[in-house]
Formats: sequence, structure tokens, C-alpha cells
Amino acid sequence: MRLFHTSDWHLGQTLHGQERDFEHACFLDWLLGQLKLRQPDALLIAGDIFDTVNPPVKAQERLYDFIVQAHEQQPKLNIVMIAGNHDSGSRIELPAPLMRRLRTHALGRVQWLDEGVLDSDRLLIPLTNARGKVAAWCLALPFLRPAEVTGAHLGDDYLRGIRQVHERLIDAALERRKPGQALIAVSHAHMAGGSISEDSERSLIIGNAEALPASLFSKDISYVALGHLHKPQRVNREERIRYSGSPIPLSFSEIGYQHQILEIELDGATLVSVESRLVPRAVHLQRLGPAPLAEILGQLADLPVVDLLDDPQRQPWLEIRVQLDEPQPDLRQQLEAALQGKAVRLVRIGAEYAGNRAGDELDEAALVDLGQLTPHELFSRAWAQAYGSAVDEQTLADFALLLQDVQHEEEQP
Repeated sequence: MRLFHTSDWHLGQTLHGQERDFEHACFLDWLLGQLKLRQPDALLIAGDIFDTVNPPVKAQERLYDFIVQAHEQQPKLNIVMIAGNHDSGSRIELPAPLMRRLRTHALGRVQWLDEGVLDSDRLLIPLTNARGKVAAWCLALPFLRPAEVTGAHLGDDYLRGIRQVHERLIDAALERRKPGQALIAVSHAHMAGGSISEDSERSLIIGNAEALPASLFSKDISYVALGHLHKPQRVNREERIRYSGSPIPLSFSEIGYQHQILEIELDGATLVSVESRLVPRAVHLQRLGPAPLAEILGQLADLPVVDLLDDPQRQPWLEIRVQLDEPQPDLRQQLEAALQGKAVRLVRIGAEYAGNRAGDELDEAALVDLGQLTPHELFSRAWAQAYGSAVDEQTLADFALLLQDVQHEEEQP
């Protein structure tokens, strides 16, 4: 059996106010080509399909057009997609009855039956091979919010609730599968040891224990398709537990990532291979600096000029970081003048100040772009400014729970 694993599309994302729709369209066209070329039996999309809980109409159209086209060119393809922490679980599930006609399963949240019994039937999805036989069972684990895994029958411990969901779903899958059938998990979570980017992944933190142990996925699981972290990586050095990473760089801190999808081969329940397929980069991200203004201006002069035959949508996004001794009110004007006729699109200017303050030693402080900070970082900074000390773990945990409640309210369509 052959699987494709991808995640963190973040359809509808903007980069400092600039739409990324062209890049997403290029990726989805490429993915359709790979599906046709490699003919996998299933496509697993491990969450953060959209960038926000209320994505723009164009982003939703991109997703549903892709699903229709994938089904038309490969009618036997199974598609499983789950909600991530950026997604609205209810929005992901809203068209589920219609999408099932396209062999697409959309899972946005877990549900419980009476007395704390997990509704595992809706989370266990049969994956068929080219002959139409069930070759594997997919355990669909959307991002688990505290309200879904805590309560009267489950207790108040968030991490314990997450563990219970995994244990009960794996037990149900083991009862259901037949000899030779594989168990495949698709999950959106931050696993312990995972490497995050500087400013892209929204924290899943609850107190000081956001990272989940790889032991949640027993050896009975042949492959774990993870989403949330944008850098492709193995977890706990296990070949079977993988983040595919995002298909495009979602911030300038991800310029060096090898954006890819993963192709998984299984022989029965045995994992045979995991191969990466690099996603062509439709639009490059370019970063200059940090460097003094004179040096930056020299680098800008060396940039290529606009070629009228080139597609302007493919011009790189540019971030400039300038080191200054003192504020320069005309900084943007100088940089924009130097960029006239250059084949780049400026999206961000960052200024870093270094200088003597009242005879103190050299001190360097970067201007902060609030759009690059997570809610937890903003809260921590505000607390430190207001009270002159770092926020304690309990207060941070209370803030995290409050934030989860607010995001849950925003999800309601």
C-alpha cells in the first residue's frame, strides 16, 4: 500500500499582509501531478489546512476544487484530513457528508458517547488498496482541545485526557483490524523533541507541558502522519513517526526548510520505506541583513532588475533587517527608492538599534513586529512590563485555557 502524507497547508495565509494564494495554487497543481504520477492509495492531510478558523472564501474554494479534481483523476483515492489548531473543527466537518461521496473523510473533533465512552467508530477509517480491499485502518486524531478531552467522566487533566483518547482509539483499532492490515495514525500535535521555527507555529502550550511523548503511539501503529511543526522531521528518531512539514515557507525563518510531502510504502502491516518528494518553490523568500544601512543599500543595488517577460507573481518576497545607531524617519523611503525597478517585492523592514545609552555599554534591542509574536509571547511581555517580573507557570496555564476558550468560541460558524 502506498500513502502520501502532507500537512500545514495554511490556505488563506498572508505574509505581512500579502496573499499567498498563487503559491498555494502552484503547490496544489503540483500535488495533483504527483498523485497522478505515483498513484497512492491514500492522501493524509494532518491538519492546519486553513490558516485561520474563518478562512477567506478563496481558500475554501482552493481546498474543495482540489478534492474534486483529485477524485476525478483518481476515483479510488482515499483522502483523510483532520483539523489542526488553526482550523475550526466544525468548519472542517461541515461538508463531510458531501465529501464522503468523493471518498474524502473530514474529522474536526472527537466525540463521546454516554459515560465517557469514546465514539471511536467515526475516528476509524478503512483505507482500501487498488483492488478495493481494506489494507489499513486510519486513526484520525484532530487537534484535541481541552473542552473535548476533559469533563465529568474524563477528569480535569488535559494531558491525561489526550492519553485516554489515544489509548481507547488504538484499542478499538486493534479489535477491528484483521491480520495483515496496517494501523495508520494521522494526528495534529506537538511531540516531544520536535524542532519548531522562530515564528510560525502557534503554541499548543497548556502550562509547561505542551509536548506529547512518542510513547502515545504504540508499536502497533505502522506509521504516524503528524502535523503542526513546519520543519520535516522524525520524532524520537523513529522512522515511523514523522512530520511532513509545510509545503511552502510560512515565514522568513523557514527559508532553509526542505519543503516536501512524504511517500510511504507498506507491505501489509510492515513499513517498507518513507521517501520525501520536494515541493518546487513557486516564490522564493529572500532575507537581507541584519547589516548597516550603507551595506544594505549596496546589496539592493546588486539585485536583478525586472524582466518584463517574467511573471510578477513569481518575484521573491523580501525582508530587510537594518542595523541603525539612531532612528531614521526616512528609512522606508530610502529602501523603496533603492528597490525601484528591482525584481523583488518588499514585505517587511526590521530595524535593530545599537548604541550607547547614557554611557552604558553597547546594548542591542530589536524592534518587535507584533504580528510575529504568539498570544503567549504577547501576554508574557505585557506581564513583564506591568509587574516587572516573568509570568509564573500557573498564570500562564490560566491564560492558555482562557485562550483556548476564546478560540473555541471563534470556531463556531
